[in-house]
Amino acid sequence: MSVAYALIAILGLAVLMVVHEGGHYLAARRFGMRVTKFSIGFGPTLWKHRPKASPTTFQIAIVPFLAYVQIAGLNPYEEIDPKDPGSYANASLWGRIVTIAAGPLANYLFASVLMFFGFLLGGNHVVDETSMRVNIAPEGPAAQAGIQKGDRIIAVNSEGIRDWDHLKQIVGAHAGEKVDIEIERGEERLHVFPTPIGDDGDTKGKILVGPYTTWQPVTAGQAAVLSVTEPPKVVYSVIRGIGRMIAGKEKPELAGPVGIVKETASAARGGAHTYLKMLGALSAYLGAFNLLPLPALDGGRLIFLMFEAASRRRADAKVEAKVHAIGLLMFLTLIAFVTFGSDVPALFRK
Repeated sequence: MSVAYALIAILGLAVLMVVHEGGHYLAARRFGMRVTKFSIGFGPTLWKHRPKASPTTFQIAIVPFLAYVQIAGLNPYEEIDPKDPGSYANASLWGRIVTIAAGPLANYLFASVLMFFGFLLGGNHVVDETSMRVNIAPEGPAAQAGIQKGDRIIAVNSEGIRDWDHLKQIVGAHAGEKVDIEIERGEERLHVFPTPIGDDGDTKGKILVGPYTTWQPVTAGQAAVLSVTEPPKVVYSVIRGIGRMIAGKEKPELAGPVGIVKETASAARGGAHTYLKMLGALSAYLGAFNLLPLPALDGGRLIFLMFEAASRRRADAKVEAKVHAIGLLMFLTLIAFVTFGSDVPALFRK
C-alpha cells in the first residue's frame, strides 16, 4: 500500500466522518441548539477558527480519524441551565430525535451522491449472482487449478452447488485440503482440483473466485437511478450479515481502521470511479451501522429517545451516559483487538 493511496483513502474516510457530524451539526442548529465545537480529528489542535456571531469553534486536530460535534447540554455532567433555549437537554423530543438521526441520514444521502459520480464516470459492473459463473483472482487456488473466467461451478466433491453461500460453506470446510470441483465451460464439463487456502487470515478456506461481472456504460439518468437503488442493497447486506452471524451461519469478518484504509486505497488504485463507489458503499454502511440499537452509537441514543416517546418521561440522563460510555469502551477495545490482532500483521506481510 503506497503512501499516496493511503493518504487518499484516509482523506476519503475523513470526508465521510465530516459528513456524518455535519448532519448532526445542521440538525442541531435547525432546532436552535448551540453547537460549541466541530472538530475534524481529535488530539492536539492544529488549526481552529470561530466565526463572528457564531457559537461554534471549528477545528482540525492532529489525529485524522473520527470527527465530532459538541452540542451544549448533550453531556449530562456539564452544568445545564433549565432556561437555556440553546441546550440539547431543553430541546423538544422531536428536535433531539432528528438531531441524533441526522448523522446516519447524512451518510446515507451522501452515499447516493458518491455513487452517482462513480457510476457516471465508470459505468456499471453488473454482477451475476445466480448462474454461478465466476471471476477469478490471478494466482489464486482456482486460477492455479485451471478454472477460467466465465466457467460455471456445478458441484464440489460431487455435491451440487445451490448458491454462493453454499459454495463458501462447502469449500471453507476443506481449508488446506484438495477439493474436486466440477465446472461447465461452454459445452464441456470438467473436473479441477484446487486446494483452498489453509493459512490463517481473511482468505483461509477460499479459492478466490467471485460472481461473474460484465461492464455496461450508463447515462446520467441511469446513474441517478443506480445511485438511489444501490445504497439500500448495502443496508440490506449489513442487516443480513449481522443476522447470519447471530444465527451462527457466518463467521464474523471484522476490519479495523488499517484494514478499511487498505481496502479503500486498493479501490483508489482502480481509478476515481472505483474509489467513489467504494466510498459510497462505506458511507451507506456507516449510516446503517450507526443506527444499530447499540450503546455509544446513534441507534443506541435513539432507543432512549423512543423510550421517552413511549413512556412520556425521560430516561435518567446520567444512567444513559454511563451506558454509552461502557459501549464506547467496548467498541474501542474491539477496534484495538481487530487492528493489532490482524490488520497490522497483515499489512506488514504484504
